[in-house]
Amino acid sequence: MYILRPDEKSAPVMLYSNMSFIRGNVVTKQSVRVNIWLRTDGAPKHIHVLKPQTLVFGGSPAKMMSFEEIYFPVSELAAFHPLPPSDEPLDYDASEINRQMQDIVVMAGTFLMKGKIRISTQTEMSQSLEVSRVSWMSLYEAEISNPFLPQMTPLHVPLVLVNPSHVAFALQ
Repeated sequence: MYILRPDEKSAPVMLYSNMSFIRGNVVTKQSVRVNIWLRTDGAPKHIHVLKPQTLVFGGSPAKMMSFEEIYFPVSELAAFHPLPPSDEPLDYDASEINRQMQDIVVMAGTFLMKGKIRISTQTEMSQSLEVSRVSWMSLYEAEISNPFLPQMTPLHVPLVLVNPSHVAFALQ
């Protein structure tokens, strides 16, 4: 069993990939804001998760697996967020001019994430995606569901980090 070092903390999170879903406690340094962690220079190559509950898709039905620890490659992640409730502040200034919230549905594997992204008032969604060079985008006020898991009640989170190269964006 992993023992946290004095400069570490664990925080409950959810990780989404195109083939799996993981819920567990991530290990970070004490000073890390977990909700924006993957957007920082201190982001790891593998996320260390304690007591992960893993749901693997690819067959019917999905398979649940449990481990003591898992190291999941960040390069394979489609989305990531702390479990609510989270008291970490959001990553934008609401008074910033020339920005608007755009309603969007993000498809991350089999999960649907309805929420909002911040884009320039001078551009449209397609242009914003084409010129953006970020590895992680923020999705705000997200409602997360999975049509293949009808027993899953929708989850509401204030902020989800999504990897634009591993998700699809849909307008309604």
